[in-house]
Amino acid sequence: MGRFLLRRFTFFIITMFITSIIIFGLTWFLPADPCQIKLQRDATEARLETCRDDLGLNEPPAAQYVSWALDFIQGDWGESFFTNEPVYDDVIQRLNNSARLGFVVLVITVPFAVFFGVIAGLNENGILDVSISVTTLALVSLPEFVTGIFLVETVAQGWAKDWTWLPWELRSTASAFDPEMSLYESLPFITLPALAATLVLLGYIARLTRAGVIEELKRDYVRTAELKGLPYWQVVIKHVLRNALLPTVTVIAISIGWLMSGLVVIEWVFNYPGLGRFLVDAVQQNDLPRIQAISMISVSIILFANFLADLLYGILNPRIRLGDE
Repeated sequence: MGRFLLRRFTFFIITMFITSIIIFGLTWFLPADPCQIKLQRDATEARLETCRDDLGLNEPPAAQYVSWALDFIQGDWGESFFTNEPVYDDVIQRLNNSARLGFVVLVITVPFAVFFGVIAGLNENGILDVSISVTTLALVSLPEFVTGIFLVETVAQGWAKDWTWLPWELRSTASAFDPEMSLYESLPFITLPALAATLVLLGYIARLTRAGVIEELKRDYVRTAELKGLPYWQVVIKHVLRNALLPTVTVIAISIGWLMSGLVVIEWVFNYPGLGRFLVDAVQQNDLPRIQAISMISVSIILFANFLADLLYGILNPRIRLGDE
């Protein structure tokens, strides 16, 4: 197990290193001059030269990368070109907002998706399977903006607008969402965005779980276990699910990255101050420090989620772990 963890952690570090080089290179060595972007109309030759010295642009590329990487590790993510404020505080606040939303989505989605997927898989081609398959296929096919706008028009603007515990009228401004609120207090502002993301994600996970269960039920070890007299549900829970859920674990890990920084459309529809929308704003403003910081955080989350998925793989299927030892 120790060697397995070491190999996965080493892969995480190497991938993070390579990705950081790519992010730094793509954002910092663009045709546009970062100092020209930062100073805009105030870009005199003297101020441009001072800016380049301050940002270390006159240093060799390797020295620039090392300085940037060390500062990033220490929490110094530079200052925004747009606001001249430290990037760290803004990114962490948006990350916290996205983490709340992502947590609520996963808590709702994973249990229901796995449950419906298992039920459909155990009743292949039956009424339950057909009903669940058609419903999940419809959910997967709907674009995010369609689901979001539908919820806004029918719920926020319709039959639920008078619910006293759900202050929909405050949703028109992002400032209505206070990051200082507890998770429970922020639920009224998270409910609809979470539901929109849940409807999209639930279909993917449920259909993948269904396919895994159907495939595992056809394995020889299932017939062997049944011939030994083991109860059917014991075979399903102790043997089938351990293997059927392996692809599902991968999808959930990938979905964590999407939930943290990829809900751009949903965040825009509901005016939710998350990390994905923040990245789009940074790109529109050519705010390179913000783009770098958000990209690094997003990649770190995705890689860490996949690292956890690898660990869960080793727990669910020891053969995978032993194969690396």
